[in-house]
Amino acid sequence: MSIIIPAYKVAPFIGETLESVFEQDLKDFEVIVINDGSPDTHDLEMSLERYKNRITYLKQTNQGAGSARNTGLRVAHGSYVAFLDGDDIWFPTFLSEQIRFLKFGDGFDLVYADLEHFGESSFVGTTYMGLNPSKGEATFETLITSQCSVLTSTVLARRDLILNVGLFDENIPNSQDFDLWVRLARDARAKIGYQHKVLGRRRLYKGSLASDPLKSLTGEITVLEKLSKRTDLSRSEKIIIDNVLTMREAAAHRIVGKRRLQVGDYAAAYNSFESANRVLNSWKLRVVMWGLRLAPNFTRRASRFRPN
Repeated sequence: MSIIIPAYKVAPFIGETLESVFEQDLKDFEVIVINDGSPDTHDLEMSLERYKNRITYLKQTNQGAGSARNTGLRVAHGSYVAFLDGDDIWFPTFLSEQIRFLKFGDGFDLVYADLEHFGESSFVGTTYMGLNPSKGEATFETLITSQCSVLTSTVLARRDLILNVGLFDENIPNSQDFDLWVRLARDARAKIGYQHKVLGRRRLYKGSLASDPLKSLTGEITVLEKLSKRTDLSRSEKIIIDNVLTMREAAAHRIVGKRRLQVGDYAAAYNSFESANRVLNSWKLRVVMWGLRLAPNFTRRASRFRPN
């Protein structure tokens, strides 16, 4: 088994992450850490020094998490691969429980689980699936519509299947993982299973991708736009993608509107809310837009919106 850990600006956390790996009750694995051109390379390598004989350490210019994971996939020796972000943590039974679920479950090719939030966020103490629950079987349609959400730091999968569908798309800045799960479900007909257990912890802190819903949405929109251009989609698949894309773009406009409102850019905030409301048809948005026209300063102070 191969564990692939991309590292970018995680020097303060990588030691704790690796400790959680080496405390696993299943011991037959290799660990591959890929420094993705991180600006904190000196501190990162200082943190990795004590583990240098227990990991494979690779360096590359900054190309994104997808590229870093691909680098790890290409040199991995294991038939199974597990992905772990350099700031997240596994519980000691993570690997043993996930490999057991994959091997002895319902013929799965990829399995995922849940993580508890910790760090610096109002979501500390909640779980990822508590906020984004997976419902039913993970398929092309349920992944696109977010009925199922795969958390990358809990994924354990068959390596050959990922290689066969073309690895992570390095042209997508964010959400390369979402793009890969969708392609695995549709093109490889992979069977994806969710183990309903909390098997680790997901770190939230200012500056992390997980802490910025707009970045996450923007990445998802990029993937949906890519999918919509495919020529091999059925009519029903095209309709689903187009509908979800419209809703995600509206959600992004709403977040941008909130942020513009908070900094006092009232005209731009109004335009963003108007774009969102064409799709969402929300009375709350209409009230805010009305307030922006009549009393923008008061609306800013009185609004219940908070910056994301």
